[in-house]
Amino acid sequence: MTARARSHVTASGIATALLAGPWSRRTMVRRVSVALGFARAPRWVGALVDEVLAAYVSAPADRPRELAAFVTTTQAWQRMGALRRVVHRRPVATSVVRHRFGVPPLPDAAALARLLDLDQGELAWFADVRGLERTAGEPLRHYRWHAVERRGGLRLLAEPKPRLKEIQRRLLRHVLVPVPVHDAAHGCVPGRSVRTAAAPHAGSAVVLGMDLEAFFASVTAPRIWGLLQGTVGLTEPVAHLVTGLVTTSVPTSVWRALPLPDGTDARERHRRLGQRLAAPHLPQGAPTSPALANLVCYRLDRRLAGLASAFGARYTRYVDDLTFSGDRRIETGRLAALVTGIAAEEGFRINPAKTRVAGAGSRQRVLGAVVNTRPTLPRPERDALRALLHNCARHGWASQTREHDPATFREHVLGRVAWAASLDPVFGARLHALARRVDWS
Repeated sequence: MTARARSHVTASGIATALLAGPWSRRTMVRRVSVALGFARAPRWVGALVDEVLAAYVSAPADRPRELAAFVTTTQAWQRMGALRRVVHRRPVATSVVRHRFGVPPLPDAAALARLLDLDQGELAWFADVRGLERTAGEPLRHYRWHAVERRGGLRLLAEPKPRLKEIQRRLLRHVLVPVPVHDAAHGCVPGRSVRTAAAPHAGSAVVLGMDLEAFFASVTAPRIWGLLQGTVGLTEPVAHLVTGLVTTSVPTSVWRALPLPDGTDARERHRRLGQRLAAPHLPQGAPTSPALANLVCYRLDRRLAGLASAFGARYTRYVDDLTFSGDRRIETGRLAALVTGIAAEEGFRINPAKTRVAGAGSRQRVLGAVVNTRPTLPRPERDALRALLHNCARHGWASQTREHDPATFREHVLGRVAWAASLDPVFGARLHALARRVDWS
């Protein structure tokens, strides 16, 4: 093993020891000393821990490689000549975690390749171990990038190409779905929906809605790597490969081709988004991204659920939408400030422009549903949909297509009916009855 490799292993071992318990000086010094094989802690270990604590107020539990890199920049490390003593880390006992969640054993890259029906070369290629996605031309990329206009700016979607999408679906099915998410998470969770996210807030005196800015771009590859090792229980090399399969970074040419938005605030958000997208992150458009984001957000959800309980409120999260509700005694300003702080500590940023508060005397909307009494469509949308079905039955559906493609009009209308029924089954039953009166032939 070269001196450089020994230094890397030693720094990784120190980072692992630092993160293996409470973030306090005394216990950190003891853990590092034990990991390095010292019966008594040398003075330089205490100095190193002091430098780490000065840089990190709280433990960077989701960024072990970042911490290991920082260790090599400390004065204590330099004084000790790169700490020639090699750390021999104990293997992580992950079998209990795998068995508890039902995740199949994946001890090495060969087992992962078998699960995904790939050979070793294909596995390395799709995991982008050489980091080519950011600079390669479109034919060699694993994603197709699409800029979609939305209210307030552009959304950049990364659509995985067919082979990678199938790989990600296998990972979702066998590795991610078995791992439970927090009860407050409702987006892209089997058995949960917009209705289950909105229903707890129905009939509340006050509803507070907040939005996480650049949600998927904020979930970085190191956070996924830490999750796959610590929670899912994958070995370090397998976690590294899986991280490569489910994260990406935007190609430089794609980002530069996007138009700059107008306005100082919009350009600042655009700049922040570009910084996030340049680093490996969860792509918005991959089948694995919502499940991984929910797992990464477990601690965020737990903290926000506890905060809501302390305020006598309820809390749900649907992807990047946070909703709180309760009685009139809730101090929404103070609650919103605390939520903003917790989100920042968990690596997310609240978009202040999308924070809204609604009392019982105004329309309370959660994820597009009105929840003043029960989750349902806003009255204008209910009336328009009911009138559309009535006109289709009376005058024929072909007379109602307007700007819609006639070839897909039936699916469009029935999709709207299904959406309404998923929110409000009583109203949905009436719509289905009207839809059955339409002659769609």
